[in-house]
Amino acid sequence: MSAKHPIIAITGSSGAGTTTVKMAFEHMFIRENVTPAVVEGDSFHRYDREEMKKALEESGDRRSLSHFGEAANLFDKLEELFHHYGETGTGQRRYYLHNEEEARPYNQEPGTFTPWELLPEGTDVLFYEGLHGGVVTETANVAQHVDLLVGVVPIVNLEWIQKIHRDTKERGYSAEAVTQTILRRMRDYVTDITPQFSRTHINFTRVPTVDTSNPFIARDIPTPDESFVVIRFRDHKAQDFPYLLQMIHGSFMSRPNTIVIPGGKMAFAMELILQPKVHELLERRRQAAEL
Repeated sequence: MSAKHPIIAITGSSGAGTTTVKMAFEHMFIRENVTPAVVEGDSFHRYDREEMKKALEESGDRRSLSHFGEAANLFDKLEELFHHYGETGTGQRRYYLHNEEEARPYNQEPGTFTPWELLPEGTDVLFYEGLHGGVVTETANVAQHVDLLVGVVPIVNLEWIQKIHRDTKERGYSAEAVTQTILRRMRDYVTDITPQFSRTHINFTRVPTVDTSNPFIARDIPTPDESFVVIRFRDHKAQDFPYLLQMIHGSFMSRPNTIVIPGGKMAFAMELILQPKVHELLERRRQAAEL
């Protein structure tokens, strides 16, 4: 962790809703006049799209390789970036080009990485959004360098529904192929993804209020209005729950460290909760710079 060069990480598995949190932080950065160094988790995958296909074909046990796990990621390089940024405010990043639109400015093929490059100078905070912002393995400890770690994790059946619908409707995969991907990722989900949510400072868990008992036949994704969001705080003593209950209509406390809100209020709640955290990090950074 670093007072002078803070790191914020949003972690959650595919389709979890990390993009919603990212947008909330973008709004806060604009209001606070913050210049972030943005790092995308996909850029620390070990293989590009074609290399991953080849690695899967060559793997004797197809369950041993997924984008959720250590074998297909550069956890050591991600930790190196977090450590280096915390000490110096610099480091290296690259981009993973998901589609034609992203690849066109680089004159590259979709599914490839851009070259590694130095982060821009003069940034106020490192902002990571991806799968592994709080990962810890035998060889890498990314979580220890993060000043604010936020988890976004729908209950698993909802997560699968979101993934199935996204990959079949937007990416052209068959339902059977998506199901096989879910099965292949399961071991890494249990060992590398899930444990992160016990290390977060704040968790946002979306829970649908409609039947999701069989996600593989669900016809649509439950809407925010068909959901609650369970928000758990590690340090609940530092949180002003009466203020949140007053500001978020329909919210209630379920445990001393947990507030439940209507799903449609999730973005609003994120800004109410996270804005003071960001402000605190920036104030600490200012004081460290003066010293």
